[in-house]
Amino acid sequence: MWNLQGKKALVTGGTKGIGLAIVKEFLSLGAEVLVVARDTKNIQGKVKHSANLFTMEGDVTHPAFRVALLEKVKENWGKLDLLINNVGTNVRKKFVDYTEEEYKQLFETNLFSLTEITRLSYPFLKAAGNASVVNLASVAGSFDVQTGPPYGMTKAAIIQFSKHLAAEWAKDGIRVNTVSPWYIQTPLTESVLSQPDRLEKILARTPMNRVGQPEEVASLVAYLSMDNASYITGQNIMVDGGMSVKGL
Repeated sequence: MWNLQGKKALVTGGTKGIGLAIVKEFLSLGAEVLVVARDTKNIQGKVKHSANLFTMEGDVTHPAFRVALLEKVKENWGKLDLLINNVGTNVRKKFVDYTEEEYKQLFETNLFSLTEITRLSYPFLKAAGNASVVNLASVAGSFDVQTGPPYGMTKAAIIQFSKHLAAEWAKDGIRVNTVSPWYIQTPLTESVLSQPDRLEKILARTPMNRVGQPEEVASLVAYLSMDNASYITGQNIMVDGGMSVKGL
């Protein structure tokens, strides 16, 4: 049971950072993986077991693309064992400096695309009979980490959305959990971690005194996707080097 052999997985935003690490982990554990991103041209050279890798290029914020994506799932597999919602972005600034267009776009990318892809995936997850949804949130959904209020708002909403779905979909054999990373070494955090003063503050807040690696998030996502995790649902698990429990 400690594998994903034969599982059919959809991973959004799977060409870099945490998403790419999840794709690699899933493939190594025997899953077939459909990767969705705006640009998938270079992913084949980054992974092993590429015979089990499928790609689809497009923007998940576009309704027509989301429908086409689930049509591809229907044509290829007819069911969906694993849904990993990983697409996300951020614009870091003080709240009064955001334009309405900027924070609406953050909600569209981080939250609304996730909720709609999850809704459209329901019949295929139900058909699998023992499915798992893992939504990538953030510690910013639970704490102020000076990353901009709209980003934290979207991640908090994802955590609560997942809890509700875990209760509503349990009868259909669908588990729903969230994973909330702290600062992980990815292209999305590079602009922050490259600032010595910000990095110093981040490390001071982290008992393990380092930032995380994408593979350390991917291993948890993989476990939550396994049949071994069959009694875990509705949880938000932080991958944070102890940040969330540090007082003084």
